[in-house]
Amino acid sequence: MLVSQWVDAAMAGIFGLIVGSFLNVVIYRLPKMMERQWAAECAEASGKPPEDSPVFNLVQPRSRCRACGHVIRWYENVPVFSWLALRGKCSACGTSIGVRYPLVELATGALFCFAVYHWGWNAAGAAWCCFSAAIVALALIDWDTTLLPDDITLPLLWAGLLVASMRWTPVTPTQAVWGAAAGYLSLWLVYQGFKLVTGREGMGYGDFKLFAALGAWFGWQGLVPIILMASVIGAIVGIAMKLSSGLREGGYVPFGPFLAGAGLTAMVFGPAAILSAVGL
Repeated sequence: MLVSQWVDAAMAGIFGLIVGSFLNVVIYRLPKMMERQWAAECAEASGKPPEDSPVFNLVQPRSRCRACGHVIRWYENVPVFSWLALRGKCSACGTSIGVRYPLVELATGALFCFAVYHWGWNAAGAAWCCFSAAIVALALIDWDTTLLPDDITLPLLWAGLLVASMRWTPVTPTQAVWGAAAGYLSLWLVYQGFKLVTGREGMGYGDFKLFAALGAWFGWQGLVPIILMASVIGAIVGIAMKLSSGLREGGYVPFGPFLAGAGLTAMVFGPAAILSAVGL
């Protein structure tokens, strides 16, 4: 049984590497697709004719080097191994390829491996693999652009409610619904209070939706440890970036990546373990 369990986990990990490679595409392209959509909607609202532009989505055009335009061949796009074989450089122009690409693939593979090892090669394991992929994508998109796309947060929310209704996790449907509602409302109230006091917006609506999704997956009981961990780590990172002059223009740090990190921590160790770690 243990050997079979490890074999299933290893297979899931390999599949996770492939999914991680696709997530790199999603992380880069989805925000640009959103910008194009906004530009088209603004043009339509102002009565301007739509601009003719080449097809750009998650499939087309083929991946290419951003420096020289070299089209990535299939054998140059094998997760992790191609990056190592190319020594982290474009085969055509020698431009450096960021180490984040293989790290995303490795992280996704590890999360898929854990999910299947822990829950099995079944509906529950598949659901947590999907959860992991969505969270990884959201964390890095928000870090890069301060955007948390509805195309990911809302399906993640509904998936959490569906998983609870199918009883694939210990969270009951009632706990999931209250978790989603409490997650959204709690950050919305913080947002409104901060705006009332300072006149500025402290976070975006995407944060509310992401926290609601986490509430759906972990139930209302998981919200306190998740927000506690996200807030503490976010504050530490924010202070460190400020001291090192690493803050971006406007002096803010997106909150979504820390919510995402706390969500993954809750998946691996459980929400209760977070409270135990901080002595609560």
